[in-house]
Amino acid sequence: MERVEQEIAQLVRGYKAKTAQLLTIGTTESATGGRIADRLTNVPGSSDYFKGSVVAYSNEMKVNILGVKRETIEDYGAVSEQTAIEMAEGGRRCLGVDICVSSTGIAGPSGATPGKPVGLFYIGLTGREASLSQKCVFSGNREENKRNAAEAALSVLRQYLLQYASRQ
Repeated sequence: MERVEQEIAQLVRGYKAKTAQLLTIGTTESATGGRIADRLTNVPGSSDYFKGSVVAYSNEMKVNILGVKRETIEDYGAVSEQTAIEMAEGGRRCLGVDICVSSTGIAGPSGATPGKPVGLFYIGLTGREASLSQKCVFSGNREENKRNAAEAALSVLRQYLLQYASRQ
C-alpha cells in the first residue's frame, strides 16, 4: 500500500509535468514535533519540493517566528483553528513556499483544559488560493496522538493537492 507522502510526491511531480511549475511545500509544527516534515522527507527526491519546517513548540516561537498574533492565542488558545491557520500563513511567508501545512494540539497525557481534551489537534493549511483548517480528536496515548496528527496533516495536504492540481 502506498503511503500518503509518496502520493503527495507524485501529485507535486504531476503538477509540474502539466504546468512546468514546481509547487513548494513547508511545515510548521507544534505538538507533532517535526513528524510531518520527517514523513515528507522520507521520500527520495523530496528536496525538489520540500523546503523546510519550523517546530514552534512554545507560544513565544509561534508569535516571534511565525507571526501568530498574541491576541489569537489569548482569545482562542494555542490549540485552535485560528492559531493553526496563522501558523500555516506565517510558515508560508517565513519559508517562502507555495503551500504550508501546520499542526497544533494536545498530545497528552496532560494539557487538557475545559473544552479541549487530550488528543485534540488542529491542522492548518495555506496555499496560493485558500487557507483552511481541520479539527481532529484522537484517543490514543501521546505517541499515537502525535502519529495520528501527522497522518491527518499529510491527508489534508494530499486532499488540497488533489483539488488544486485538478483545477490547473
